[in-house]
Amino acid sequence: MNIEQAAAKLRAREISAVELARESLRIIGELQPKLNAFITVTSELALEQAKRADEELARGVDRGPLHGIPYALKDVFSTRGIRTTLGSKIFADHVPESDCAVYEKLTAAGAVLMGKTGMQEFAYGITCNNPHFGPIRNPHDPERIPGGSSGGSGVAVAAGMVFFAMGSDTGGSIRNPAAYCGCVGLKPTSGRVSRFGVLPLDFSLDHMGPLTRTARDAGLVLNALAGHDERDDTSSRQPVADYAGSGGSLAGRRIGIPENFFQDRLSPEVAAAFQAAVARAESAGAKLVRFRTPDPAEINLVSRVILMSEASALMEPYLHRRDDFGADVLALFDQGRLLSATDYVNAQRLRRVMQKEWSKVWDSVDCLFTPTAPIVAPRIGESHVEIAGAPEDVRLASTRFVRAFNVLGWPAISIPLPSAGLPIGLQIVGAPFAETEVLWFGGAMEALPSL
Repeated sequence: MNIEQAAAKLRAREISAVELARESLRIIGELQPKLNAFITVTSELALEQAKRADEELARGVDRGPLHGIPYALKDVFSTRGIRTTLGSKIFADHVPESDCAVYEKLTAAGAVLMGKTGMQEFAYGITCNNPHFGPIRNPHDPERIPGGSSGGSGVAVAAGMVFFAMGSDTGGSIRNPAAYCGCVGLKPTSGRVSRFGVLPLDFSLDHMGPLTRTARDAGLVLNALAGHDERDDTSSRQPVADYAGSGGSLAGRRIGIPENFFQDRLSPEVAAAFQAAVARAESAGAKLVRFRTPDPAEINLVSRVILMSEASALMEPYLHRRDDFGADVLALFDQGRLLSATDYVNAQRLRRVMQKEWSKVWDSVDCLFTPTAPIVAPRIGESHVEIAGAPEDVRLASTRFVRAFNVLGWPAISIPLPSAGLPIGLQIVGAPFAETEVLWFGGAMEALPSL
């Protein structure tokens, strides 16, 4: 059951919000010992919010399709009176005094918070093998990682614990767990969703977005979140739209298929699933535009310089507490401190040049298709994976195809592809503020039959 179906049942009085919340809590209680998707479960609050939703719906107060729907927040979203840990020892007992904009909007939409999901420490990595709260495990194979850093959110959705969960994405941290866990993950355009009250990893690369069961569900959540927020100096004033109208005929639509970089060094199962998806789109009448992008390896390097510099600057007040950091994130913060101001300024300058250069692709295509990740989910504890006969760092491999779109600020979604084994993701990328297009293509691809 997805959000739209649950919303219809609520309004038909076939089910109550309290029943949905209790079922969500039951599944969380059953699977949490196995998968470790949550850091904090807000049982009492969930039942209070669900009861309020039922009372409002009975009085004819309808807050929209999220009214009464169970969801979760990655533990970077500040919630007044509920601890917000960043998956860290340093913030393990941090209880905010105010709510973030995302929680304000979801509460106003009547959604029911089930808890705060686990994550990579400080949202800095993709394994979610957290040294303080324990490893988060992939629901398709508990010996494998869920991806990250929003791994708990991906697990909570894919395992049926909640209907949707919020994540943050600095270099793929929504799309990567969506691909590895087999759900949908949307990174909106930079500035589309307010970052106010979110404990940041990076000043200029962070994006907030949902993980859901379908592309249409992602659009329903984005409808509740999109809009300008005066409290967030990165928030855009671009007009918003109805993002839930996903899916339709692909006939005549132009899909860009990059022939460089994004099809290099793929595992056999990812290569086969991606080529099958492209063939399905073409058989449905889409026009495939094969071309070469500007150098993505260069933009990935810019991404890493910006991220390491800004993340280390944010954590500077705490880096003297070295024993309170996990070894993996501490090494990244230390590397960031070694970068010079010149490196950082040049990276930001190159970022503007690349944004202008990459924008030319929209002259000839409506969207881009790439694999979300070149591999399926690695095993917990693996630092390297074998791809095309050569080892590659797990973190760099997992983020190889997603980082560029944080630097560019473009909207991108990962949807699951048909697979006989572990989940595989298709990344669909759109022009700035073209979330309607991205979600439309996602819905269209979900509706196509397998070849």
